[in-house]
Amino acid sequence: MDEEISIINSNTRNEKIKNFFIKNKKLIVGILLTILLIIFTYFFYAEIKDRKFENLSEKYNNIVINFENLDKKTVTQNLIEIINEENSTYSPLALYFIIDNNLEVTNDEINNFFDIIINKTNLNKEIKNLVIYKKGLFNSEFETENNLLKILNPIINSESVWKSHALYLVAEYFFHKNEKQKAKEFYIQILEYKKSNEKIIQEAQKRLNRDFSE
Repeated sequence: MDEEISIINSNTRNEKIKNFFIKNKKLIVGILLTILLIIFTYFFYAEIKDRKFENLSEKYNNIVINFENLDKKTVTQNLIEIINEENSTYSPLALYFIIDNNLEVTNDEINNFFDIIINKTNLNKEIKNLVIYKKGLFNSEFETENNLLKILNPIINSESVWKSHALYLVAEYFFHKNEKQKAKEFYIQILEYKKSNEKIIQEAQKRLNRDFSE
């Protein structure tokens, strides 16, 4: 008797499942197609992304290897195109290459490129802080005190590994402007910050001992 009931229940359950699939056939097919489309789109996008990365890599490396033999205006344009791709690896490298090789780009344009990398490119937090520091380093040659501090404050007011580097840059900026009291304050901040880079600490201490000893 129990066996018969079990068979009936099993048949009933199978019939319900069968009816469910029949009634919801369109919905189920739609869900499966959607899943397949998502999977296809994901792999298609990944493939495009990989190819794009490879193209940027080839483009940048060609510039680096053949730089001396290439037309400098064309090189500059290609590097700017790489920057505008907002690629986390090659956009910063392209900008540094422009700066290091003194290509014909204005300071305003370079700062705009820095902003593209800082604000629009998907970077690791500390890589982003490094780019901010490099922007400060670039601007320290000509910017005002307020503007330099505005650039570097996101690092100075953080716990970044680049904080002591930013503090030292500002300290040296004031020192060379002969604003020694302001410089001293930043050198002291380096010594007081527990996570300061050891080499930066040594340089700050040397400066204090040599130029601020009474």
